[in-house]
Amino acid sequence: MLAVMLVAVLAAVVLYSFIGFIPGTDETSVLAPVTLALVLSGASAEVVLSFFISAIVTLNLMNAIPTALVGLPGGVMSAPLMEHAVLLRSRGLASTTIRKMAVGSAIGTVVSIPLAFLLAAAVAPLADPIKDRAPLILALGACLLAVLGQNRLLALISIAPMAFLFRGLPAVYEANGIIRPGESVNISFFLGITVGPLLVTLLELLNKRRRNALPHGTLTQARLSADGFRSRELRPNRLVTASEGGWSAAMAAASTPLFVLSPVGLTFLLGEASAARLKDPVERAKRAVTVMSSLTHSTYLAGVIIPLVALGIPISGVSAGPAGPLFEADGVYSLEHNIHHLLSLPQVVIATVLGALIAVVVTYVVAVRWSSQITHFVIRRVPHEAVLSLFVSLIVVLAYIDAGVANVFGVLLVGIVCGSLNRLGVSYGVQFMTLYASPGIVAWLASL
Repeated sequence: MLAVMLVAVLAAVVLYSFIGFIPGTDETSVLAPVTLALVLSGASAEVVLSFFISAIVTLNLMNAIPTALVGLPGGVMSAPLMEHAVLLRSRGLASTTIRKMAVGSAIGTVVSIPLAFLLAAAVAPLADPIKDRAPLILALGACLLAVLGQNRLLALISIAPMAFLFRGLPAVYEANGIIRPGESVNISFFLGITVGPLLVTLLELLNKRRRNALPHGTLTQARLSADGFRSRELRPNRLVTASEGGWSAAMAAASTPLFVLSPVGLTFLLGEASAARLKDPVERAKRAVTVMSSLTHSTYLAGVIIPLVALGIPISGVSAGPAGPLFEADGVYSLEHNIHHLLSLPQVVIATVLGALIAVVVTYVVAVRWSSQITHFVIRRVPHEAVLSLFVSLIVVLAYIDAGVANVFGVLLVGIVCGSLNRLGVSYGVQFMTLYASPGIVAWLASL
């Protein structure tokens, strides 16, 4: 089993190294479908968990590299680094930025994993009371993420309509004999939310006025500094200052107990707070990118580990989003039977540590020594459209497997609604939490 886990970890490192170098690939849309496909293929729980942990460690660092090198956000989690990375790039410090990001990611991974397991042990005795109140907790979680988001009022208002959408479509399927009574299609809707923003963008191309308003005849210019191709230093103490390392560790520790909150929000809030008092803009940017890289890893890892180990239900933005297939996958995992129930604590620890440590070592070396070369290759040779269409086609296939042709159009509806709301400021976290909370929300509204 250990050999299979090692293969899965290395496969995740290779796959998400190249995906991470492609600007604009959203973390949820590239993590969830592949993880779900692995679960449905019959892979053991240890293999799935080690693969997923390796994937998020790899992707969160690699997504930040296009931001540093060419000024394009690799994914949602790299957005908070954008302003600081662009400033450092303008000063000719792109390669320095990547090295600091690599060290920050290693610090965040090493600090958050033991703390997350300790917090999971503290939360575990409360598991039964929490599970008994799961619908209420999930609904409150959706409201909390809405309040912490960009468009607070719209996000709060959208929760009830989305809940009715998520409960209404399965009722239509049941009434027409498409699925059996009580059968879940949550995973299909989960994928519909994931692909929503991309789907809305593609559909806009069918509108002539919108299509004509898009930029035409120009190409994005990307220039890579020669210094990035010559970098060979690997020692962390030569790449970050003591204060940058200390702040990274402190903020990673501070973010771990806040695992229920939005990773992007925490990364931005704590990352900016760590550098706010520095007067020199370059020094402030250097500390910010180091700390934010640490936070992207600590928030994701804590958001997966604590709900998975202590509860077995998704109660954080990460566990309800990218890690959703670890908790619920049609015919394989359910909220009553998933990795939480299948693996003992030592097995979870081994799978997590194996996936995280191998991924962080490999990605650290790759980021410090070969990030410029890989970025150059990916930008020139890997079409962005091909990667996105691969994931869209995978989602269509999984929707069909769930409930036939009707569900393909059901997922299309979910994608359009949720993608439009996402553009208006209703985050993935709110949408995913609403999906899991929808039975409780609809039952409560019906009782009024």
